[in-house]
Amino acid sequence: MMGVGGFSVRRSLQNHLRRHYHSCTSHSHLVRSLTSTTSTTITTSQNLVRPFSTAAPSSSDSELRKYLGYAALLLFCGAATYYSFPFPENAKHKKAQIFRYAPLPEDLHTVSNWSGTHEVQTRNFHQPENLEQLEKLVKEAHESRSRIRPVGTGLSPNGIGLCRAGMVNLALMDQILEVDQQKKIVKVQAGIRVQELVDGLKEHGLTLQNFASIREQQIGGIVQVGAHGTGARLPPMDEQVIGMKLVTPAKGTIEISKEKDPELFYLARCGLGGLGVVAEVTLQCVERQELVEHTAISTMDEIKKNHKKLLSENKHVKYLYIPYTDSVVVVRCNPVSKWRGPPKFTPKYTQDEAIQHVRNLYKESLQKYGAKEAGGESSDDGEQDINELSFTELRDKLLALDPLNKNHIIKVNQAEAEFWRKSEGYRVGWSDEILGFDCGGQQWVSETCFPAGTLSKPSMKDLEYIEELKKLIEKEDIPAPAPIEQRWTTSSRSCMSPASSSSEEDIFSWVGIIMYLPTSDARQRKDITEEFFHYRHLTQAKLWDQYSAYEHWAKIEVPKDKEELVALQARLRKRYPVDAYNKARRELDPNRILSNHMLERLFPQSDTI
Repeated sequence: MMGVGGFSVRRSLQNHLRRHYHSCTSHSHLVRSLTSTTSTTITTSQNLVRPFSTAAPSSSDSELRKYLGYAALLLFCGAATYYSFPFPENAKHKKAQIFRYAPLPEDLHTVSNWSGTHEVQTRNFHQPENLEQLEKLVKEAHESRSRIRPVGTGLSPNGIGLCRAGMVNLALMDQILEVDQQKKIVKVQAGIRVQELVDGLKEHGLTLQNFASIREQQIGGIVQVGAHGTGARLPPMDEQVIGMKLVTPAKGTIEISKEKDPELFYLARCGLGGLGVVAEVTLQCVERQELVEHTAISTMDEIKKNHKKLLSENKHVKYLYIPYTDSVVVVRCNPVSKWRGPPKFTPKYTQDEAIQHVRNLYKESLQKYGAKEAGGESSDDGEQDINELSFTELRDKLLALDPLNKNHIIKVNQAEAEFWRKSEGYRVGWSDEILGFDCGGQQWVSETCFPAGTLSKPSMKDLEYIEELKKLIEKEDIPAPAPIEQRWTTSSRSCMSPASSSSEEDIFSWVGIIMYLPTSDARQRKDITEEFFHYRHLTQAKLWDQYSAYEHWAKIEVPKDKEELVALQARLRKRYPVDAYNKARRELDPNRILSNHMLERLFPQSDTI
């Protein structure tokens, strides 16, 4: 078994499957035996009946007996199969996966994203240890026209890096190469994870200027999809990149920056892994500093009055809206004052008191829904450990009991609002510690980015979007869990960034909607998935065009419907330089070895292989 970052690479359990295969074979012999016995019994019964008949049987009687015999045979075979085939107890909740019962080759790897929503199996999973091995791999793949899609840690909800034909991962290329402490510049191998980089920069007194919610992404991946943190004065992650080394199939290894080939640099900086394998990244850093985080509950009316001030006076700020309530969690982060120091604050409630009512709701819900938790697991063990669970873990357990029941979701959301009310206060720590956010367990998420005016003159479209979204949720009775997360960044000069703009004054709002997958029950996950895509479709139909909103590249999903796909392709052309992007792909990767199903559908070319 092998794992890299947020995804897993699993070898099939061949011996177990072989035993299962032989077991299935023996059961098929049993079914044939039962079938034979059944046929004999029916024939004997027919012979015993004939002497008592006073007239020759009519053709219609013969036909009737024949079909009755077929029906009996079918019923006996079905009963024999049902009671003899070794399905597990929870088989009725799982999809049939016939081909997985057969032994799988030892070299076949299963690669999935963190939420388990996208998965592929491949025999070609490459992990070069240095630049020379990577260059050789790309050259050979180009010559043989073998796909090696760049994949990071697999955290992207849409699995944008996955490719059945083959993948290349740079987890073994994870070193800090150079640090210029005076200029605050660092050069790293692209496979280094964000947390590893931050830890390595501590001794130099440096850090990244912004962070996403989690720290497990590889640097190459986080910049290629246009990921971001929050702060109306801070840009997305790709804007921190000032130089790159790309290993391209057609032109070999090239170095680009805003001084050296700026046109390609701004295109490839958020290049979705389609223009070359990012081998090295040069980043502009900032001085490491402590932040003080303030968390407080507010309302939409209060937010409207203070919105401009909140955006302009705080280095980092985000809003967490709780559907079916008027509660808004406002999280602000700023450098600790050198003169006043951290604020002196005594919380009104302890952490244990803040979460206690959530525990109580969980206990009440267990009684309501029975002694079994979702997925068929006994709740007896959970009762003993309930006090050790975090809020997000408790929320997952609550949601798993009835994830699509709106009334149940409302109760969970209300409990979350109360938890945040009792958690108001301050927290002090380094930026990499403070800016993280516990997103909860596995989930479906859709995040859009749209313009929101300038810092000096916000358009207020960001708050209007949320008001429309909350009305839509309530009107359509969507079982929407919390939170709806809203963040902000300045613009990016990267052409393919959702926050792309030529004006440095522009600000963009990022809004994420979510549905959790709190169980491994296949049927329940399928139902949640269908409801989430209904939720997402409604927001797309009612809001996206009205607010010029475009989805985050790591969260965009390729529609299966042909008309919807054509409409999506047309939308992308309105926002991004698709022709320039495709031209660069043809020049740097003419055989499309770095592509996958998603890129081919989003950016079709006439000569697609």
